[in-house]
Amino acid sequence: MDVTEQQIVELLRKGEGLDLEFKACQNQLNRDVYETVCAFLNRHGGTLLLGVQDNGVIQGIEPDAAAQIRKDFVTAINNPQKISPPTYLAVDEVTVDGKPLLRIYVPESSQVHRCNGRIYDRNEDGDLDITDHTAQVAQLYQRKQVTYSENKVFPHLGLDDLDRDLIARCRKVATLRWEDHPWKDLNDLELLQSAQLYQTDPETGESGVTRAGILLLGKQLPLLRAVPHHRTDLILRKVNLDRYDDRDFVDVNLVESYERIMAFIHKHLPDPFYLEGTISISIRDAIFREVASNILIHREYTNAFPAKLIIEYGRVRTENSSRPHGFGRLDPENFTPFPKNPVIARFFRQIGRADELGSGMRKMMKYSRAYGGADPELVEGDVFRMIIKVPEFSEKKVPEAQQVSRKCPASTPQVKAHDEAHDEAHDEAHDLSETELAILNACRSAPQGTPELLKTIGYTSRTGHFKRAMLRLEESLHLLEKTLPDVPRSKNQKYRLTAKGTKLIENLAK
Repeated sequence: MDVTEQQIVELLRKGEGLDLEFKACQNQLNRDVYETVCAFLNRHGGTLLLGVQDNGVIQGIEPDAAAQIRKDFVTAINNPQKISPPTYLAVDEVTVDGKPLLRIYVPESSQVHRCNGRIYDRNEDGDLDITDHTAQVAQLYQRKQVTYSENKVFPHLGLDDLDRDLIARCRKVATLRWEDHPWKDLNDLELLQSAQLYQTDPETGESGVTRAGILLLGKQLPLLRAVPHHRTDLILRKVNLDRYDDRDFVDVNLVESYERIMAFIHKHLPDPFYLEGTISISIRDAIFREVASNILIHREYTNAFPAKLIIEYGRVRTENSSRPHGFGRLDPENFTPFPKNPVIARFFRQIGRADELGSGMRKMMKYSRAYGGADPELVEGDVFRMIIKVPEFSEKKVPEAQQVSRKCPASTPQVKAHDEAHDEAHDEAHDLSETELAILNACRSAPQGTPELLKTIGYTSRTGHFKRAMLRLEESLHLLEKTLPDVPRSKNQKYRLTAKGTKLIENLAK
């Protein structure tokens, strides 16, 4: 998540507390940083600001030391001898008053963590070592078990009940996103243990795949045996209001469920052309990426209530069972999100299917106004509901922020020609999918091979959707061409913009 200077200033004003800690760390990490991370993981999460004194005065990180501090931190928290079980946290750099700081967001974990073999908890006064306080440790374990049903261990489930090809895909995606990802050199069982998807039940001592593990990566039959009521109902209801116009009954693992939800969205919702700066982005996908991950991550899977995504005229409604922390309509600008299934959420973040807690919600708020003209409605209860306004296919609407230049009359033939070229490019681009536009933008600066294209646009493999987009750009629209047309299957094959494709992208950027 990108963090702004203003957000850091607000944290500094707030001062240290249950969920905020300052550390000086001018040229190296303080040893107690890891104790605070452990305490945040065990309590309700929190934020660490490195380069700030206890009284809130900004000291800053020495520029030459920042890179090493980041490296040392990431290495340590992935070392089970330092933090057990290990975790994955990102370190953001931000400059305040000309001084570089490092910001680390630590989400609440559904596990009990140890730092150097000791268990730490958090209160207003700081980090407490509770290892030798048997009652407090027992309460901590009990709270995690009661609150987070994703940790239930199924001793009869093992690697054979999981999709091994899907595990390999997830490992590849994670290492493409982060070159030194901890999963890179782990075998399948080690990866599951690292991701906390294979655990030992603290009461029985039996080991097995957890509910989170079978939900995320399970083959369909073992998954439905372990969680028989698991399903997500996708419904299109615009013409036949008594039944439905289209439906997809999704009862596969969560990684594949996410792909099915997004495919249904692509099929039935428009994707109006939208420029952010000079880059064309899909605001539809930015919104519904968050919606899809919310339905899957923040569901209470012990409840038999089926999750639903219903596309109606002018809006989309979602419902999923929840373990509420409040009731009633939420203010998306101010509410504090609560991680319902931290293990599942963390796994989704590693494979690029979700943003940091709260970040995706802010994106949904930002783009919903441009997409459907209104903020989303969020209602918390035993069933969590969202309502997102959407345009219809007949509404070729351009967000207000992009209408200004088109309202201004052309005062010269050159300006008129510029506007006509831009409008022509806009009309042609409107017929392109977000994937096709992303491919063209990726090839803008230099020819790209298939692996580079897949990585740039966020695909994990050459899906049918990707293949159709490439075929259409090359053979139907003549916007893309091979660099080695005489040897189409060459391993050195790359794709570049044609003259027509170059002109289209250049006109869009004007």
